[in-house]
Amino acid sequence: MSDEIREKRVDQEQRIGKKLIEEEIITKEQLEQALLRQNSDGGRVGDNLIALGYLTEDQLSAFFQAKPPTPKSIQDTGLDPSFLADLALKHILFLREFKLADLCERMKLPMSIVDSVVEILQREKFVEVKGASEFARFSYRFGISGPGENRGAELLEMCSYAGPAPVTLEDYRKRTRSQTIGNAVVHQAALAKAFSHLVIDPQLLRRLGPAMTSGRAIFLYGPPGNGKTSIAEAIGNVLPETIYIPHTIYVGGQLISVYDPFTHFPADQETADACDERWLLIKRPVIIVGGELTLKTLDLEFNTVSKFYVAPLQIKANNGLFIIDDFGRQQIDPKALLNRWIIPLERRIDFMTLHTGMKFEIPFDQLVIFATNLEPRDLVDEAFLRRIRYKIKVDFPSEPQFETIFRQICGTKNIAFKEEVFQFLKDEYYGKLGVQPCANHPRDLLEHIVDQSRYFRHAPEMSIEGIGDAWENYFVEL
Repeated sequence: MSDEIREKRVDQEQRIGKKLIEEEIITKEQLEQALLRQNSDGGRVGDNLIALGYLTEDQLSAFFQAKPPTPKSIQDTGLDPSFLADLALKHILFLREFKLADLCERMKLPMSIVDSVVEILQREKFVEVKGASEFARFSYRFGISGPGENRGAELLEMCSYAGPAPVTLEDYRKRTRSQTIGNAVVHQAALAKAFSHLVIDPQLLRRLGPAMTSGRAIFLYGPPGNGKTSIAEAIGNVLPETIYIPHTIYVGGQLISVYDPFTHFPADQETADACDERWLLIKRPVIIVGGELTLKTLDLEFNTVSKFYVAPLQIKANNGLFIIDDFGRQQIDPKALLNRWIIPLERRIDFMTLHTGMKFEIPFDQLVIFATNLEPRDLVDEAFLRRIRYKIKVDFPSEPQFETIFRQICGTKNIAFKEEVFQFLKDEYYGKLGVQPCANHPRDLLEHIVDQSRYFRHAPEMSIEGIGDAWENYFVEL
């Protein structure tokens, strides 16, 4: 770890400690004791506070999961009043007539702020009062004026975004740091439960746990067909807690859409306590990419029609898991990809550039998993491998593990396991032909038997003839 990274880590830990004191969760003396223990035993300051009995895991989790506070004024949003007025006018252009509550729902802002924004639009003669059921302003019906229609159309031409109000880049940075993947501690029992559906070497599981808890990149390698992708996906299932992400980020006068309904899954809000609705509570994201990954997909995507940006994959994966499956088979050279990520992997920050030329820093906070069937030495050099803290080989299953997998798959497909047929398969095919049993073979061979049963209209069963046909259909001489 470089001195610069170490200093940043210390600074972050001190900020966390100071915040815990400010919120009266711990005392200054307790923090000092935790830091002394950290210096001698290592670990994060939160873990040391728990070990000393000053803090419970639930308290620490609640601290990191604190809701984004509801802004009480335009100033609290960090956004310029004129920007909010322009955004509101685009919404109004679609609504035609509206009440303040309608605009609150669309902009995800409290009524006091929306009211202030509408007052700006009234002064500009872009909206006007159409009627009211009561004297209270919340009951007013507003409508867009002719000049408002013209201005709204101009704004849509410049940028068609008409969604929730964005958050500032600084607020996004703070939120991402506070819910860092590095604080997502995975315990042994939770890991065992998440992997209970897989037949996995206990020693491999023992190595995976600390790797996940570190929050640093993991390199999964080994022969094909032995569950690297399944292991990577199972890691995603064990990531604890939930996080907040913004709908959109405002940077240098530009909008970057972050929320993706295909990769971000809303979590249940446990309480009805108010929070800033510009943020969504979601499960920690798990993003998987394969051969389609290019360098371009790691940069901001500016839509020339809509005139706003879509966040690249690594931003969507922040505070979660980013799996690069079949690493080395992408459309780009693996060394080019890794060179692109040298700084992000080491410093947990990335740099983006707007089409205006503005360059800015953004968090790169995710557990990156490189899963590959290729030899690591054929992909990257030793210097880069040193930057990936954990290199874990997923090897062929042992004979007992292979049989266990075979029995499990038989159970899931309602096929009676026959010892004599399984022994025939091992002796006559794997043994005589010198084929190494892989973890995916039982599933693939038994699926062939299921296909046979459908064609011949009988219940699927293990037979010497059926196994022989499955083998001939599945394997090919290379």
